[in-house]
Amino acid sequence: MNKSHSWTDYQERLSRVTAYIHDHLAEELDLNKLAEVAHLSPYHWHRVYQALNGESIANTVRRLRLARGTGYLANTTLAVEQVARKCGYPNAQSFTRAFTALYGLSPSRYRAEGAHVAFRQALAQGQQADTGGYPVEVRWVPAVPMAGFAHRGAYLKIGKAFEQAYTRMAAQGLARPDMRWIGVYYDDPFAVPESQLQSRAGLSLPQGTVAQPPLEPFTLGGCWCAVLRHQGPYATMRAAYQWLYGYWLIQSGYEAADSPVFEDYLNNPRDTPPDQLLSDIYLPLVDGALPSA
Repeated sequence: MNKSHSWTDYQERLSRVTAYIHDHLAEELDLNKLAEVAHLSPYHWHRVYQALNGESIANTVRRLRLARGTGYLANTTLAVEQVARKCGYPNAQSFTRAFTALYGLSPSRYRAEGAHVAFRQALAQGQQADTGGYPVEVRWVPAVPMAGFAHRGAYLKIGKAFEQAYTRMAAQGLARPDMRWIGVYYDDPFAVPESQLQSRAGLSLPQGTVAQPPLEPFTLGGCWCAVLRHQGPYATMRAAYQWLYGYWLIQSGYEAADSPVFEDYLNNPRDTPPDQLLSDIYLPLVDGALPSA
């Protein structure tokens, strides 16, 4: 048996599992059902999953459910009980225990004290935000060849498209430990219904390579950008965007280019605590021109 083909086959089988999980986070997830999705033995499939993904299936489900929970807590007024059920927990108590264990704050405290609060307070007061010591930097961003898949729907659900893109990249021998994971976001979530939001999950290509279908090639960069280093859960980033557009851009004198924003994820949520996640938000600018006097 060709070992590379065997590895690719397992990756494709398990990518079906992660896609299924993303689509059914609010439901009870049965191990036997997931084994059926993977078309693998219920006795062994989860061991294969952990070996290939570096985390157990239970940790994957918990991480994804709680990440979705941060989005509801930071960006909606839903009661904790409602958030819990939307994230697959039977009640607020079990959700609170799991959330506190991973984030170090209860859901209520996270809603009141998370990093999103600092950005919103700064925007409301018309002042510089406390962004954890990472100011906005304006710099030239070289063009980066990418490949990936389009995603339609809630931005916090783009992880499914990233998983599918990685599986295809690996199958084509294009996956590398240092490749960049970058999300492109075309719409304003405050202006476009969640179900219609358009984005793209992309992975950087090795120099001189070409991705084959069904991967979709595209290029990012090759322009001047305002870059905001964000630290913390991805759900907090919506407030960071509000501050970047509502305060920094207006005060800076720069003009936003007719290009979508994109996010470069600098570490892996599978092995990084949520409060240590680092992401660079890139806002393309017109010609990199200096602010007008």
